[in-house]
Amino acid sequence: MNGIKTFLLMFSMLLLFIFIGNAIGGQQGMVIAFMFAAIMNFVMYWFSDKIVLAMYGAKPVSEKEASDIYKVVRNLTVKAKIPMPKIYILPMEIPNAFATGRNPHHAAVAVTKGILNILDANELEGVIAHELSHISHRDILIATIAATMAGAISMLARMAQFAAIFGGGSRDDNNRGGGIGLLAMAIIAPIAALLIQLAISRSREYSADEAGAKLTNKPLSLATALQKLESYSKKIPNKVEPSTAHMFIVNPLRGESLMKLFSTHPSINERIKRLEKMAEMKVPTVIY
Repeated sequence: MNGIKTFLLMFSMLLLFIFIGNAIGGQQGMVIAFMFAAIMNFVMYWFSDKIVLAMYGAKPVSEKEASDIYKVVRNLTVKAKIPMPKIYILPMEIPNAFATGRNPHHAAVAVTKGILNILDANELEGVIAHELSHISHRDILIATIAATMAGAISMLARMAQFAAIFGGGSRDDNNRGGGIGLLAMAIIAPIAALLIQLAISRSREYSADEAGAKLTNKPLSLATALQKLESYSKKIPNKVEPSTAHMFIVNPLRGESLMKLFSTHPSINERIKRLEKMAEMKVPTVIY
């Protein structure tokens, strides 16, 4: 179900891009905006793992240094039928984790120092399974495609702003609604693209929760881990860049006052409810 939802959201983003592109920049403007956004996000996709890991001072660890984590990751990668990712530890007290890398053959799992101090073995296994599911489902690629489309729409919106300010709309008022129409579209289009992008992010979190729970056959372990991570994240100060918040298993930024539509993550309560429902159904382990 989450896969279908993601597809529909991605398709909606594409339709929005085509509609906005035609209305604002015409075919030529649409192609230029898409090419610029694609180049920028291709670079980020290719080097995002190195950039993010360096940003947080992540240190690669050997099996001798972190034998417990290696054991968990190795067992789960065998079940998931994906290559063993590199393992990093972030020198951060806030408990959290994320996965990065452009594909399963170039992937990394990073956990913070804090998460190792508060989770038991089963809870840590649930978190690792969630992150490996992101890798297996190529969620980094999906996020990059969504970011490319959203970036292109934002560029078209800026083109519309210039057109409205400098009278570009007056040349084609009947077709595009004049300068006021261009300006209104320039404001609405990026917001719509952002909402779709965030909805895709939330959908992928649900999918990773579900797949991770099936991989371990312990949905309640992931549920209790999420509860702990959410509780501790409210107590411990953190220094996380907003642009990377979507990567973490639990949103490291405190934004309860914001509307749910503008959140990169589903609510923890809703995620826990879904995992508890899986436990009640006694969902068997699925090897994928």
